[in-house]
Amino acid sequence: MVGDPVLDDLPTLTIEARFAGPPGSGNGGYTAGQLAGFVGGHAAGGGPYSPVRVTLRRPPPLGTALQVSVTGGLTCLRHGDALIAEAEPGELQSGLPPPVSVDAARQAQTSYAGRADHPFPGCFVCGTDRRTGDGLLLTPGLIAPGQTACGWRPDASLSASATGHPGDLVAEEFVWAALDCPGGWTSDLDARPLVLGRMAATCDVTARVGEDYVVVGQLLDTQGRKTYTATALYDADSRLLARAEHTWIAIDSASFSTR
Repeated sequence: MVGDPVLDDLPTLTIEARFAGPPGSGNGGYTAGQLAGFVGGHAAGGGPYSPVRVTLRRPPPLGTALQVSVTGGLTCLRHGDALIAEAEPGELQSGLPPPVSVDAARQAQTSYAGRADHPFPGCFVCGTDRRTGDGLLLTPGLIAPGQTACGWRPDASLSASATGHPGDLVAEEFVWAALDCPGGWTSDLDARPLVLGRMAATCDVTARVGEDYVVVGQLLDTQGRKTYTATALYDADSRLLARAEHTWIAIDSASFSTR
């Protein structure tokens, strides 16, 4: 096929089965975080960088090499001719969700609606079918109407280094993942399942393995099939580490496919 030699030279990104969201596709936040690492200006080694906005165009397929390229200023993720996602420098425009204490976040977790009825129980971030060392096991519960909170203690499998020791920096794609689902659960996902359509995020301080953090979410607006939310990651002293904004798309979970 014409162009094959060029495609062979492109960097690739593979979403492994562990990092699923809806059935058969990659978790949106994790995928967005991976692609954000290819955007020009990203600081190597986990330093501060400008917000990156990622738009998901199709469900990211699992277990296959996806091509990364730059077209017209956009960093694109493709599966053959199909555009999966595109990333670019972005802005964060909404208000910052306020911090809550670790104890308040743990109390909120007791009301996590996903335990009773989860549209995607295999989700890497908030799935109820996951186990320690496999998923993030986030259980964001309501602390007020349209506001969620949960605790997060990153395990060694999320380390950015090969050592997996307590205190290691967490790979930034997992910070993006943690900033994903607590936004979705600010809405009634039981009655109206959502998938991530767009996410903009910035990470000023990277989380560390074995330390306690709090993720909070805020419902901003709902317009037709779209829901808008914001999330933030705080440490146990309420210091802001990272934040994100999202656009979610309402779907029929029973008919979800990766076509």
